[in-house]
Amino acid sequence: MQLEELGPAERQLWNAYAQGQPVAVRPDSPRGARPSIRAECITALLLGAGPEPGPGGRPALRLSGASITGTLDLQFSDIPAPVVLTDCHFAEAPVVRGTQFRELAFTDCALPGLIADTAQVQGRLVLSRCRLSGPLVLTRTEIQSDLDLTHSVISAPGREAISAVGLNTHGNLLCAHLTVHGSTRVTGGCVAGEFDLEGAQLSNPGGTAVDAYHMQITEDLTFHPGFSTEGKIILSGAKVGAAIGFCGARLDNPGGIALEAVDVTVSRNFDLGRGLTANGGIELDGTQIGTRLSLHDATLVHPTGTALSLRLVQARETDLRTRTVIDGSVDAGNARLGVLYDAPATWPAQLRLSDTSYDSLATPLTAAERLAWIQRSPDPYLPQPYEQLAAAYRRLGHEDEARTVLLAKQRRRRSGLRVHARAWGYIQDATVGYGYRPARAALWLMALLALGAAFFSAHPPAPLEAAKAPPFSPVFYTLDLLLPIIGFGQKGAFAPHGAGQWIAYTLTTAGWVLATTVTAGVSRALSRQ
Repeated sequence: MQLEELGPAERQLWNAYAQGQPVAVRPDSPRGARPSIRAECITALLLGAGPEPGPGGRPALRLSGASITGTLDLQFSDIPAPVVLTDCHFAEAPVVRGTQFRELAFTDCALPGLIADTAQVQGRLVLSRCRLSGPLVLTRTEIQSDLDLTHSVISAPGREAISAVGLNTHGNLLCAHLTVHGSTRVTGGCVAGEFDLEGAQLSNPGGTAVDAYHMQITEDLTFHPGFSTEGKIILSGAKVGAAIGFCGARLDNPGGIALEAVDVTVSRNFDLGRGLTANGGIELDGTQIGTRLSLHDATLVHPTGTALSLRLVQARETDLRTRTVIDGSVDAGNARLGVLYDAPATWPAQLRLSDTSYDSLATPLTAAERLAWIQRSPDPYLPQPYEQLAAAYRRLGHEDEARTVLLAKQRRRRSGLRVHARAWGYIQDATVGYGYRPARAALWLMALLALGAAFFSAHPPAPLEAAKAPPFSPVFYTLDLLLPIIGFGQKGAFAPHGAGQWIAYTLTTAGWVLATTVTAGVSRALSRQ
């Protein structure tokens, strides 16, 4: 490029470049057009066509207020000087594919997009408070410091607005108050610091708003406060070295999945509470949480399906005290929830607890109240939820509550048996409470003993052999009829007649039934100790 071809603004930039001096160009009048600088002039400077720097000079391109015409094409180049552009308007999207930069910064700029895939930046890559009317392409871009997209607006409705597959940043990924129309894809990316989306608004209605599949983040992944999205968020397979937070966020994907975070590994907390509103399902299946999973004060709405899926989740503490009743079902099958916090006022209408385990229940409730909790499952009879609840009560030393739960388990099981087995179950329940109410056997024995003794006291049976018969005792005669094994010498010495014979038959039958149910029930109870 010849010097005589340069316009006034271009010549000013050309002369300032070698010493890294900032150049601010302004229109001639308040309503005048921005001074224009050709992209080929900037390209020539950055590729070494400018003046040599003097002693101590540090070349840098620092430009503000210009209108950049043409395409800034620096692909596969090595740019030795920092590039800092402020309040510049680009006619076409810059292309810096495969380019090596010391630093690249756009602030308050308007661009039709930016093509920077496979670029390498030794310092920061900044797109702060910018307006992009086309895609930002950062596929397999490597940044040694921060990637700053704060307060920018990127619009590419119906397509990928941000394409950053395999992005690798050795600093933070700063997206606070970022606005995106279109999808954001950062699958397989690596962030050595934190990924901050505080106050960001990402919109791709009916599609995927954020796809962060298999990302690796060394520090926090933050979506709070003020974060909102239209469309699906995918975090499946991600690994987060600190915490994930959605406090105060709004996730909106009605009728579908609002958050898919399957097989995520997070070293500390996974916070989906403190004001989170999710219109759509939340899937956390297989996620491993180092400390606490919280949905405290959250609002979950997915009436046509599973509002919260916790299958195979592992956490040391789990807080399910949502702000309102979860609108939709909750599935915690095979989850390991640690210390579980919940509140009866916000229990979901449908709750699956198949093979769910927890170390303790932080909310003190009676067995009757907890039975209403586990009986919200729409599935057929499953013994494990009852066994797990009984074990939790036993760890607290509440043996009576544990027996109440196990008795309810047998009653629930009975409802699915055949008629004859169900009838035998009713007998066991009435007599000894399936072995969990052994005092009932004594009451039945005392009642039958009193009735038999009273009857045979008024209507003593005749002795079979008067000379050999012992003195008649109504009490011991009745005991002889009731107890199948122990004998007192009364039953074989006397023979009742008429109604007394039928009473004797009834007492003998009742004794055998009572003995059988006591044996079966106590054996069952002891086998669970």
